[in-house]
Amino acid sequence: MKITAQLPTLDEGTVAAIVGAYHGDPFSVLGEHQVGDQLVVRVFRPDARAVTVRNESTGATYPALQIHSDGFFEATLEGVSERIFYQLDFTGHEGQTWSEYDPYSFGVMLGPLDLHLFAEGTHWQLYEKLGAHLTEFGGVRGTSFHVWAPNAQRVSVVGEFNGWDGRRNLMRKLLGCGVWEIFLPGVAEGAHYKFEVKQSHGAIVLKSDPFAFYGQHSTSTASLVFDLKRYKWDDAEWMENRKSKVWHRSAMSIYEVHLGSWQRVVEDGNRYLSYRELTETLLPYVADMGYTHIELLPIAEHPFDGSWGYQVTGYYAPTSRFGNPDEFRFFVDRCHQLGIGVILDWVPGHFPKDQHGLAQFDGTHLYEHADPRLGEHMDWGTLIFNYGRNEVRNFLIANALFWLDEYHIDGLRVDAVASMLYLDYSRKAGEWVPNCFGGRENLEAIYFLKRFNEVCYERFPGIVTIAEESTAWPGVSRPTYLGGLGFGLKWNMGWMHDFLVYMAKEPVYRRYHQGDITFSLLYAFHEHFVLVLSHDEVVHGKGSMLEKMPGDRWQKFANLRMFYAWMYAHPGKKLLFMGGEFGQSREWNHDQSLDWHLTQHPEHDGLRRLVQHLNWVYSNEPALYDQDDSFDGFEWIDFHDSDNSVVAFLRKSRNGGSIAFIINATPVVREAYRVGVNGDGWWEELINTDAQTYGGSNVGNFGGQNAEPTPWQGKSHSLLLRLPPLAVVGLKRHLPSVEKAIEAVAEQQLETNP
Repeated sequence: MKITAQLPTLDEGTVAAIVGAYHGDPFSVLGEHQVGDQLVVRVFRPDARAVTVRNESTGATYPALQIHSDGFFEATLEGVSERIFYQLDFTGHEGQTWSEYDPYSFGVMLGPLDLHLFAEGTHWQLYEKLGAHLTEFGGVRGTSFHVWAPNAQRVSVVGEFNGWDGRRNLMRKLLGCGVWEIFLPGVAEGAHYKFEVKQSHGAIVLKSDPFAFYGQHSTSTASLVFDLKRYKWDDAEWMENRKSKVWHRSAMSIYEVHLGSWQRVVEDGNRYLSYRELTETLLPYVADMGYTHIELLPIAEHPFDGSWGYQVTGYYAPTSRFGNPDEFRFFVDRCHQLGIGVILDWVPGHFPKDQHGLAQFDGTHLYEHADPRLGEHMDWGTLIFNYGRNEVRNFLIANALFWLDEYHIDGLRVDAVASMLYLDYSRKAGEWVPNCFGGRENLEAIYFLKRFNEVCYERFPGIVTIAEESTAWPGVSRPTYLGGLGFGLKWNMGWMHDFLVYMAKEPVYRRYHQGDITFSLLYAFHEHFVLVLSHDEVVHGKGSMLEKMPGDRWQKFANLRMFYAWMYAHPGKKLLFMGGEFGQSREWNHDQSLDWHLTQHPEHDGLRRLVQHLNWVYSNEPALYDQDDSFDGFEWIDFHDSDNSVVAFLRKSRNGGSIAFIINATPVVREAYRVGVNGDGWWEELINTDAQTYGGSNVGNFGGQNAEPTPWQGKSHSLLLRLPPLAVVGLKRHLPSVEKAIEAVAEQQLETNP
């Protein structure tokens, strides 16, 4: 294209650079500028055939001269020597007219402090600055856009508001930090947008906003402008009470949920339930079941359903599959009103290679390592964050804080921590790079995890961070000031593995595997553990929890009831994946609803009622949780009776209460089985997994027993019990004084009503 007319203020090369969208500093050309003793306004609008500058204060108008046929205009403001506040009046190619404020008439938005904090990796409210924000700037309403792309040749905002034309809204690059910015007047909530990035090597790609609050999913990947300042929370009481929580000494029973498959509307095309619908269905169910927390598989935006949310592209956006951000906030709000805490599965360990995502964002390895031995997960086909880069750490830590702050999330379960800690994770010799000391530890990731935990607990007391970590790394849940990683809790993968191996054995062989069920107590108090039966155990050919159990149908249910009660009796917090509570028969399928029709069958509903009862007992008996971090809360009664596959132990509370658990892991009823206990009094049968109401054979001890003064197993007293088959019996001690009071009341009632 040639210049058809040209004022002396610009050279042909500068105009061509703007028109061709390769000028390095568009704000130095476009907008209002002093040229000698006069002002000029330059505008590039390919969609206009005429432009007039209108002074907002005086109403004076100044027609612009088109100096390039592609839509470059320049107006000389004769008689005006000082900058003015103006609008642009446009005439389109088809004669239509409209007015807009000029994006290039607005100054810099980010201050030096913001840029400095981001560069050093400590801008904890980064989500309030980067991304798209509805704002008023210079008295004009619109949206500010900021994105980090230090090595890009240029960045533009494109969207429906500019016809997705990357030439229209070239951004300003701020010096020293690689952040690009622009304020677009009139761009309102709901606008779809992306960043068009001319990368370091010249390729032009469209990228979703890494800080977008709302985005499309699946094959449509635009970001959406959204107002996060509108929602009014109604959970002040919960948030205030949470501040004093110490979760490793509190009851925590977690229901792990994949929102896309908990329940679907089959008659409506097998569609998802929305956040609103889940609020009316899932949450009453969780509350009725007695869970203290719900843990959601990753709900940050992700394109591929089959990743279950673990391949995140929109770290700051709850997935739009189920609704908008405020609808998800309503979901969390309602959880808190029902007394349910919300834990999010958070994925800072890796991200996918999708072109619209973080990978090669500005043409360089910006978020990831350049060396594939450091920057790629071969198993998952994903990329690893460069934790040694200040801005990347800031992106991730600010993201964690974002969920805690803007969505009132109560905890973050950090996925795949082991893959972050070890440089040789799932790699053969020669496929990884040692650290600076020659070791296999990822020092940058370790620093990141420690800093993440420190900042989260400092800024939001009462929350909890949970590590999915499967190795013997010491001090995962120890505070950083004591040399630990700083997590609040750690998944106990060892317990899960050993117990599942044991439970899969036919009962006749369990006598040879007693060590599988006692080993976990050697390390149970080295960390603050969560006992987990998660989604990972019911996929990829592993079978459902019910189908893992040996025996005929009755024995499968009996074994599973026993296993669940054993988990609740064992030290550690509890987590069970959805469907496990009622004995889902088939493996979990993320594309289908759980088989809720099974709960119409007595054995399935009986299992569900047992889990409900276990949750109630667990939450109301401090002996089961308030000394989870100490040997003082657990005492073996006997673990030597491998011939009968029976174990017995005590759980003890800080106030002196105790509950005895006896497990009979065979289908044989053990008559007159004596168990030592540490005191007299009435021992009430709180739990019997063989009760008829749960689908069992109803073998039991008629509600409890008085302890006999017969020493046994090193204890001063003992109980002579009838142990039901494949079952757990839990008996709570009531002191003699309490028992006498109960007898007195009973006698009084008999006298009144003989």
